[in-house]
Amino acid sequence: MTLVTNTKDFPADLLPVLEKVRARLGDRDEWAVIEASDAKVATNLDRVLACSDYVADVLARHPRMLAEIIDGGRIHRTLEDRELELLFLAGNSDHETEAQFMRRLRLFRHRELLRIVYRDVAGWSDTEEQLRELSAVADTCIRAAFQRSSSEMQQRNGVPRAADGTEAAFIIVAMGKLGGGELNFSSDVDLVFLYTHSGETDGARSLSNEEYFRRMAQHFINLMSKKTADGFVYRVDARLRPFGDSGPLACSVDAFEDYLEQHGRNWERYAWIKARAVNIWAGTRDFYVNVLRPFVYRRYLDFGVFSSLREMKTMIEQEGRAAENRENIKLGPGGIREIEFIVQTLQLARGGTIRPLRERSLLLALDHLGTEGLMPAETVLELHEAYCFLRDLENHIQAIADRQTHELPTNDVDRSRLVLAMGYADWDELYTNLDRHRNGVKENFDEILRHQRQSDLGDDEKGEQPRILIDDRSALLSIAENAFENPEEPVQRIDALRSGALYKRLDEVARQRLDRLLPALLMTCGAIGPNGLAALERVLRIIEAIGRRSAYIALLNENSAALERLVRLCGSSGFLASQVAAHPLLLDELLDQRIFMEAPTRDDLEEDIRHRLDVLAPDENEQHFEALRNFQQAAVFRVAVADLSGTLPLMRVSDRLTDIAELVLAAALELAMAELVSRHGRPHYDIDGERHEAGFAIIGYGKLGGLELGYGSDLDVVFVHDSRGDRKETDGENPLDNAVFLGRLVRRITSILTMHTATGALYEVDTRLRPSGNSGLLVSSLQAFDKYQREDAWTWEHQALLRARPVAGSKAVMEAFAGLRNKSLLDYVHRDTLCAEVIKMRMRMRAELSKSTAEQFDIKQGEGGVIDIEFLVQYLSLLHAPEHTELLVWSDNVRQLEALDAVGVLTTKDADYLADAYRAYRERMHLLFLAGEPRLTSVQDFVVERKHVSALWSKHLGEPVASA
Repeated sequence: MTLVTNTKDFPADLLPVLEKVRARLGDRDEWAVIEASDAKVATNLDRVLACSDYVADVLARHPRMLAEIIDGGRIHRTLEDRELELLFLAGNSDHETEAQFMRRLRLFRHRELLRIVYRDVAGWSDTEEQLRELSAVADTCIRAAFQRSSSEMQQRNGVPRAADGTEAAFIIVAMGKLGGGELNFSSDVDLVFLYTHSGETDGARSLSNEEYFRRMAQHFINLMSKKTADGFVYRVDARLRPFGDSGPLACSVDAFEDYLEQHGRNWERYAWIKARAVNIWAGTRDFYVNVLRPFVYRRYLDFGVFSSLREMKTMIEQEGRAAENRENIKLGPGGIREIEFIVQTLQLARGGTIRPLRERSLLLALDHLGTEGLMPAETVLELHEAYCFLRDLENHIQAIADRQTHELPTNDVDRSRLVLAMGYADWDELYTNLDRHRNGVKENFDEILRHQRQSDLGDDEKGEQPRILIDDRSALLSIAENAFENPEEPVQRIDALRSGALYKRLDEVARQRLDRLLPALLMTCGAIGPNGLAALERVLRIIEAIGRRSAYIALLNENSAALERLVRLCGSSGFLASQVAAHPLLLDELLDQRIFMEAPTRDDLEEDIRHRLDVLAPDENEQHFEALRNFQQAAVFRVAVADLSGTLPLMRVSDRLTDIAELVLAAALELAMAELVSRHGRPHYDIDGERHEAGFAIIGYGKLGGLELGYGSDLDVVFVHDSRGDRKETDGENPLDNAVFLGRLVRRITSILTMHTATGALYEVDTRLRPSGNSGLLVSSLQAFDKYQREDAWTWEHQALLRARPVAGSKAVMEAFAGLRNKSLLDYVHRDTLCAEVIKMRMRMRAELSKSTAEQFDIKQGEGGVIDIEFLVQYLSLLHAPEHTELLVWSDNVRQLEALDAVGVLTTKDADYLADAYRAYRERMHLLFLAGEPRLTSVQDFVVERKHVSALWSKHLGEPVASA
């Protein structure tokens, strides 16, 4: 070999090695070609040969290979998947035998690994680039072998088809580092083989699809793994398939989904984080969204993963401490596996609620842990640097002889190779840096579960409860005797749960979690005082509702502060207990102690809903609807907690509940509009030959319109638009008449709001206040609305309009409606019969709706109650609006009272009486609702308030309201 390069920085013990390699390669014309064509490559050749026996062996057997790479211009740049595939296909011939194909595939791998090693040792690529290219090479080989195997199998047996004739697809799923796009230099490839349909092939030698795909998987593995004169391509490891070695080599997608549901374990969730279909398959996205994602990522903060992964962590620690692994940079202390465990554990725990964490690449997932605030920035940087260092060192170790090893070499020559390849002065410097990284990883690995647990428990964590065996009934009675009036009763409640059907259906892990929780629950309920038994009963009902989803039980076991908060809430509110039972996701809210200390603002709520929706892709409709439901449930829950905690006064409670409804309505409108516009375009109309976009708005009536929503309130809404003139249709490729489009829009909005799912509906929606009620159109034009108010509206409809206001939609339509509302209430009200009509309607409501008795007062419908105040305010506002238009500014009852006071219709004393009574009534109704009680109270309550309200009614309407 005559090519001369600079070896002055080489470790001394590599010079004899280099001489032997030069002698083996000899003098060849290729070296002169390389030196003439690319001096940078020539200068680095000795460095690469000294660092890698594998490269020397490849060049000894294929001396033209390096020159070919240089000629193709590929030595100085990264190659993407498509370019690699084209390079492989370029060597194809029409009548290539299987042996020729296998040789071509193996030489392709040698050529690309030669290029990657050369670029690495020469310092022309970084670690992340190397991992990405190594994965791309493997992907190309897998897809090529798949195409070859598929072609040969179909020639012998025909095309595999389902019963309906659909062609069945074969899917190769990459796991582990290949799935994450971070493959190492000399690695097995972890693959799982799936297929889409049962059935049989349509060839002369027909096979069942099960047998066909089993043989195809075997044939594929042979193409990849059989050792020939040119070596092998990749060793294929298929043990991650369902049931491991005892399971079928190829599994149907349906059987795979059943396996995950019935047998999937947490370590398999850990493994399937990185799963990626390598070959092209039309069903890939649906498979990820509907099969893998629900299995891997739970739709809640997954505390169950911490307890189940502790065993895995212990196993990793024990394996790392083993003497044979002390110098193993993958399995040893502070090694690659520990970084993978740190990142993937947090992905499993948090990925269900934080979408960016659903990432196959470890490095990208690590970065997201930092940006999402789940890991300090300095820890992210420390782990990122350690991972890149360890993976770089791993690749250099394996590139020495293309051998799958993670052991640090013990001989001086191989150590010198690593020193030279990684740019260190000597082995001591390299090893010192290695130890620095490993110690940092080890420290983070030791702390990860404890620190994560503490951060989720919060600063007020009280520590572990004393461990009491659930079967020790005397110990349970001892706890109960110190806190409950009848200690036998709470213990019997626990006994009943453990002897019931639910407990019998639990698996062993779930039973252990529940057995651990119940004594702690008894202690916590006993500590809250008189409501302890009610709290216990309600929490036990939540446990029964949660059923077999034992990760929620793990959450409460891991977080005694959350358990205490749950018990306090259940002791105070049957409503909140029923909400948690219906929507267990709300348990996540209890992890944040601030919900008891800080009331949410409108800005907080708006930020929350936008965050939940913005992380979703535009076409993920079902996920958008689920996000809306989760937002509404969590937001109402937070408001109710603030209400009970006294951090949110009554009027602000209604404001926040109204804010929640408005945000949901706006989001539902946006989602429904986007769906229809994508198919039909936007609605337009012509006026005097000019084209205009039609606007649409949602009008809130009743409590929504009056900013007085309560818990569980329906939404009274009316829909209006401004489409008019000529050519009223949408502008898409599949146009619709505006009336049809807007009708579908309203139905879609209503469907989104009322759709019943596993997590319940958002709201009950009442549209009967629209013009002509149930017999009228679902959506009205502004002109039709005005005409109806002028010609056909009843007095009670004008009363309802007084409490109406726009809540979502087109700004122009909302402003136009506000103008029509004022016009209607000024010009169209029949003031000559107003008093009689108001009294008539009120008497009818009293007769049909009041639940008052001789002993109990119906706060809402009873004489002198809420509805009497509302009707009195509406009557006075409508009667005096022509001379005092400021009475129409507000839609809520309290500010309407203030306006009546300001213009002199009511005295300040009378307005204050009514406002105070109204607030007192509504506060009591709020508390009764939260406690799960009806809106009835003793007739001895509110005596003064009822007397004042009835007197003012008699004074202004001319006659008293008859008693119910």
